[in-house]
Parts: sequence; C-alpha cells; structure tokens
Amino acid sequence: MYTEEQILEIFKEKEVLLTGHFRLTSGRHAGFYMQCAKILQYPEVAGPFCAQLAGYFRDSGVTLVIGPATGAIIIAYEAARELGLKSIFAERENGVMAIRRGFEIRPEDRVLVVEDVVTTGGSVKEVIELVRQAGATVVGVGVLVDRSAGKTDFGVPLRSLLPLEIESFEAEDCPICKAGKLPLVKPGSRQVTP
Repeated sequence: MYTEEQILEIFKEKEVLLTGHFRLTSGRHAGFYMQCAKILQYPEVAGPFCAQLAGYFRDSGVTLVIGPATGAIIIAYEAARELGLKSIFAERENGVMAIRRGFEIRPEDRVLVVEDVVTTGGSVKEVIELVRQAGATVVGVGVLVDRSAGKTDFGVPLRSLLPLEIESFEAEDCPICKAGKLPLVKPGSRQVTP
C-alpha cells in the first residue's frame, strides 16, 4: 500500500504534478495541474495504484468497472483485473457521454465508476447517470486524485489515492493573471470555451 506522501512524490518524479498558470476544464484558473494521464505511461506504478484503488471496493459486491474515456480506460481495466471483473468505458458521442461498442450494463450489475482525477466531477456524474439509466447500482467512485479533497458529492462512497485540494479561481479573480508573469495554458482533453 502506498501512502499519500509516497504517491505525491511519485507524481512529482513522473512530472504528473505541473506548476504554472492553467485554465481548467471548468474554465477556472489554477497554479497547479494534475496531468494524471502521464502516470499511466508507467505500468510499474500505474498497475499497483489501480490495484490499491480497486482494493478499497473489494468488499462492495462490485460486478463491473467503468470509467469515462479516455482518462479512465486504463484505470478501469487495471481495477477490473485486480477484482477479477469485466471492464468497460463510456465515451462522448456528439458531446454526450454514451455506452457504445457493444458494451452493456445489466440491471443486476453493481458498478464501480473510476476516473483519473476529479475536480468538479462532471464526467463521473455523467457516467453515474448512464449506469442508473441502465437500472444498475453504483457502489462507489474511485479516483487516483481527488482535487476537491472530498468535497465533490456523488451520492455514493468516494475513495481516492490522493486527496489534494488545489486552489482555483474564476478567470476575473485569478491572481496569476493579475501578476501577468505566466502565460495561460489549457492542458487536458476537453475543449474549454474562452
């Protein structure tokens, strides 16, 4: 089992925790950004991280693991491997999260939703809604990094390897913008309107 301190050190070593001036998916600005996809380049740590995450839900009666594409595909796969279960992913189709590629969620499934990083939890909430629309039960949400430090409420248990509150600001209140020393960068995978 990795401690939070060990995980944070590995994230720094692997350049997962970035510093600078970032526009987040939510449109807010921050001085730090977690590029969790970068940790998935390293199976020697990503595999054990996902196994540890899955272990938090081992006694929850999970029958299926799902994550939103693309950030959580590997996490869902590795967590499902650890639990000896099937793994699927949801993906955007015409801007809306959907279950495609012949994947299915059965009404009797007890589903673990996983994600790489949660800030506002928008993608996870969309996946939870897909699971519920299928008549299945969400038993919990597992994330590598919880940027809300436990403040995001999914209505089910939330477990993370690293709870990390990173202060963010509305664009008009951003002290980094006001200082004018660092260019604004938009990392991540989803488009943000200016």
